[in-house]
Amino acid sequence: MAIQVCSNCGAKNRVDDSAANRELSVGATGADTNKPQVVTDASFANDVVNASASQTVLVDCWAAWCGPCRMIAPVLDELASESRGRYKIAKLNVDENPRTAAQFNIRSIPTLLIFKNGKVVDQVVGVVPKQAIAARLSAQL
Repeated sequence: MAIQVCSNCGAKNRVDDSAANRELSVGATGADTNKPQVVTDASFANDVVNASASQTVLVDCWAAWCGPCRMIAPVLDELASESRGRYKIAKLNVDENPRTAAQFNIRSIPTLLIFKNGKVVDQVVGVVPKQAIAARLSAQL
C-alpha cells in the first residue's frame, strides 16, 4: 500500500501500489453521467435545481471526515453507473459549501436529497441499503 495525497483537498489516502501514480478524484466534474458529479455553492442552481426540470437528481451531502459518508459513496457510484441517463447523482461537500448546506437545512450527514422539477421531493438521512435508495429514486422517475 502506498500513501497518496489528493491534489484537490490534500487528504492522505491509502492506495494499491498499482494505483499509486493515478490522480485521485471524488467524482466527475463534467458531463460523465456514469459517475457522481461534484457540485458547489456556485454550481448548485445550474447543476441540480435547473437540471432537475428534465431529470431527477440525487444530491449526496457529505464530508471527507465522515465515516458513514465514505461507506455510502461506493453505493452512489454504483447507482450512477447504472443510471443510464434516467437520473443524475451529485455530491456536495458540506464543509466546502456551507451556503447550500444551510439553504437545505443539512444537520446530519450523509443526507441524500432527491430533486425533481427544481424542488426537493424526498430526503434520506444516514446510511441505507442500495435497494432502499434505488426504490426512492425509482418512485420519482
